[in-house]
Amino acid sequence: MTRFLTPLAASLPATVPFTGPETLERQQGRPFRARLGANESLFGPSPKARAAMQEAVAGVWMYADPEGHDLKAALAAHHGVTPAHLVLGGGIDGLLGLLCRLTLEPGTPVVTSLGAYPTFAFHVAGYGGALHRVPYSGDHEDPQALLDSARQTGARLIYLANPDNPMGSHHRAAVIEEMVANLPDHSLLVLDEAYADLAPDGTIPRIDPDHPQVIRLRTFSKGYGMAGARVGYAIARPELARAFDKVRDHFGMGRVAQIGALAALQDQDWLAEVRARIITARARVARITQANGLRPLPSATNFVTVDCGRDGDHARVILRETVARGVFIRMPAVAPLDRCIRISLGDDAALDVLEEVLPEAVAAAG
Repeated sequence: MTRFLTPLAASLPATVPFTGPETLERQQGRPFRARLGANESLFGPSPKARAAMQEAVAGVWMYADPEGHDLKAALAAHHGVTPAHLVLGGGIDGLLGLLCRLTLEPGTPVVTSLGAYPTFAFHVAGYGGALHRVPYSGDHEDPQALLDSARQTGARLIYLANPDNPMGSHHRAAVIEEMVANLPDHSLLVLDEAYADLAPDGTIPRIDPDHPQVIRLRTFSKGYGMAGARVGYAIARPELARAFDKVRDHFGMGRVAQIGALAALQDQDWLAEVRARIITARARVARITQANGLRPLPSATNFVTVDCGRDGDHARVILRETVARGVFIRMPAVAPLDRCIRISLGDDAALDVLEEVLPEAVAAAG
């Protein structure tokens, strides 16, 4: 059957950037006791969003508004931009795929960080881009190294997540603003702000929405607790935003998802409550991991990355033993970040299981 594929497609491995917990459950033959690996919000969506989605189910026989008019209007008001600055899509992952389709040809240089969010690299490979990776600086992505590499390679895209996944670190707004001021003329900054709703004050930069070299990506998956609905959006100069209409699936975001996201956006009190719960959970995960001789890293997200104190092989044993005991967690995939495990922040019931299991996993790892 590969004779029907393009040479590029035929050359790619069939892979999934993240192994889902459902896959692991099928392999183990039992469900997880606690799901703390996918950076989902165990606190769930706003009750108002749940109610709106439940009501919307009766109308699911209808296609969604392909222009997403109401949601775009609400997002525009929320961010102080116009609807023309907005693109809706199936989560940030879907928008990254569309952006790569719009901007990349085989061999087009792209710069990212070694160990950064792997789905971006997945899409770059899918359109034949030439990936250039720079190392982290400690636990942070390195804006200056990204800029230097972009100048050296002539990169069309520069990818940076702030706050960062998988390390949970963040740069202050001024650092990102300085990076934007120094972008080479040939580069578009892909600024992934998936965790912006949870970031500390002073993290989110001020960037002119009409800036011709920046596209910002946001999601309802994290703070708003709607990962399963697949609602993402981009903020970009209108000319770039309109270009997505050339390639996007105009019915790619369902009716129920649009209605739920609109209700979630209108319930900022719930988002504030989730932020407070995350701060409490973050402190508890720090206590649990420190009690087991591990070092939690500062986090600006809804997960905590935990330094296991040795190398990647040691961290992988802790990961394996934790998963085997019914707690789903993940870890960075690339050295030296792979000395860590990553634990999503959850409710008391989930963290109770973590507190029970982690000592056994660490002991098993020696």
